Amino acid sequence: MNYGFVRIATAIPSVKVGDCKYNAQQIESLIIQAEGKGVEIICFPELCITAYTCGDLFAQQLLLDDAEMCLISILDFTRSLDIISIIGLPISCHGTLLNCAAVIQKGKILGIVPKTYLPNYKEFYEQRWFTSGDTHGDTSVLLCGQMVPLSRNIIFNTPSCSFGVELCEDVWAPIPPSSGLVLKGAEIIFNLSADNEGVGKHEYLKSLLAQQSARCIAGYVFAGAGFGESTQDLVFAGKGMIFENGILLAESERFSFKEQLVFSEIDVERLRSERRINTTFSASVGKLKDNKVIQIDTELFTPKEIELTRPVDPSPFVPNGKELDNRCEEIFAIQIEGLAKRLIHTRAQTAVVGISGGLDSTLALLVCVKTFDRLGLSRKGIIGITMPGFGTTDRTYTNAIGLMNSLGVTIREISIKKACLQHFEDLGLAADDRGVTYENSQARERTQILMDAANQMNGIVVGTGDLSELALGWATYNGDHMSMYGVNVSVPKTLVKHLVEWIANGIIDDGAQSILMDIIDTPISPELLPADEEGNIRQKTEDLVGPYELHDFFLYYTLRFGFRPSKIFFLATYAFAGKYTDEVIKKWLTTFFRRFFSQQFKRSCLPDGPKVGSCSLSPRGDWRMPSDASSAAWLEECNQLME
Repeated sequence: MNYGFVRIATAIPSVKVGDCKYNAQQIESLIIQAEGKGVEIICFPELCITAYTCGDLFAQQLLLDDAEMCLISILDFTRSLDIISIIGLPISCHGTLLNCAAVIQKGKILGIVPKTYLPNYKEFYEQRWFTSGDTHGDTSVLLCGQMVPLSRNIIFNTPSCSFGVELCEDVWAPIPPSSGLVLKGAEIIFNLSADNEGVGKHEYLKSLLAQQSARCIAGYVFAGAGFGESTQDLVFAGKGMIFENGILLAESERFSFKEQLVFSEIDVERLRSERRINTTFSASVGKLKDNKVIQIDTELFTPKEIELTRPVDPSPFVPNGKELDNRCEEIFAIQIEGLAKRLIHTRAQTAVVGISGGLDSTLALLVCVKTFDRLGLSRKGIIGITMPGFGTTDRTYTNAIGLMNSLGVTIREISIKKACLQHFEDLGLAADDRGVTYENSQARERTQILMDAANQMNGIVVGTGDLSELALGWATYNGDHMSMYGVNVSVPKTLVKHLVEWIANGIIDDGAQSILMDIIDTPISPELLPADEEGNIRQKTEDLVGPYELHDFFLYYTLRFGFRPSKIFFLATYAFAGKYTDEVIKKWLTTFFRRFFSQQFKRSCLPDGPKVGSCSLSPRGDWRMPSDASSAAWLEECNQLME
């Protein structure tokens, strides 16, 4: 299975102006290369059979006849091939000349799409030779001995996807034909172009195509004319680009003197998921005034099994480079504004935070500090409470105290040991019982202290739990699960670390930096079980529930796109190749879905907290699932993996 991935290609052949036979040979060469690489659809530049820069030669019958004869040659060449090819050429129609794209497969012309918008300004004067496809509307034309539908309103349906075609200037129009095509069912748009070069134009074009693919929630494949076109007045650099919903997947080398074949895989299943979720898209379908469409089914074929060539990011929540800094800055600002509004609204005089010396409580404390700074409030109004228990280690305790001291907040230390021992005695819990009651009662005792302290000091309890813990249910119900405002509630664990590091390296008091760096290096743990003989953390969360980088990966594709377990597993094997075996990925994926379903009851009553990214588990926002929904189908598919 290819799990919705469709391998497509943009091809930039070397051409000779007016030499159709040479150009056809180059086209055939690239088609056979693409077929060998498992490409399902390949797109060539505008007027590639003749070359775009023929000028008044387009009025010569010899050129037009040669173009048709060479298309016949290409049809014969592809007669035994599954690949669908989209090729540009001039076509005579009812006394006019049209700039067209011919969609061909297995020796047949499936349909002809004419160019709608003909540029006739500055260096362009296409109306000197061509007529807009709108002139004829939906019609048919005799070409290469076949009567073929000709229209700009054609949707081509393959076993893998549905696609539409537009040509060059069409995408520069205020309402491109592709906007209508996607609302009629096209999932990928192919653009045959002869876009010339100019200083700054390429970046503008990339932005335009990215925006169009994002607006249409579609794949967008651009094939631009390249080396061999006339340079009498213009230069064509051979721009080939493949986009998916605003993201550039692959692009050609500009100004190459050689032919190029650029391919990647567009995730059509992901696009379909995005469209289903985006109610604005469906509303736009309902408002479409022009519903005319010609549906053309391609020849049936079995898609070839492919190895992904596009990258699969193992940390989808964590961008790279400067973008990570920008992301951290934005998230931190959202957290600060969210908390500021809540403090002002409740007229709270203090913010109470439980400080464990771990990552999550550290981030929550940093949010409180910067919020108080922004509001012009004294940091002494932040009450950091450390609550040593049976599993507290010297390292985390020292870091908790040191961090609060360096930040200048009010420190309170309240041990939970006596209260918990009394509670165990009241319950009749055996002295050596280290079960769930032993652990959860500590978490609930800490929460009770925080809540009562907030009442005592006219404050609110600022929650510390993160998105990943909520997904796995790795929180004690009505314990650390509860607060009066949770600033980390939609920040995944893999991003918490980077946020704290970003803050440490730039926008926090110098005295806190070394402490923050040690907190980042501390193993993740609830510290509810006693330390080992050497005083080190015994209870490491990732040993119990699995690596958070895996769970965040699973969570992203479950929440963001609704992918089934088998596809998430497929993606994970690419993303974590060489780091985790397939068996390990399967084990923790099964754990993820088991816990994700069983722990929904904890998410159904979450406290308020700000959404910061594309995923949230708030029952008032992104995720509303019954607490008693069955996980059987998901777990069954997990169990069948690798069989």
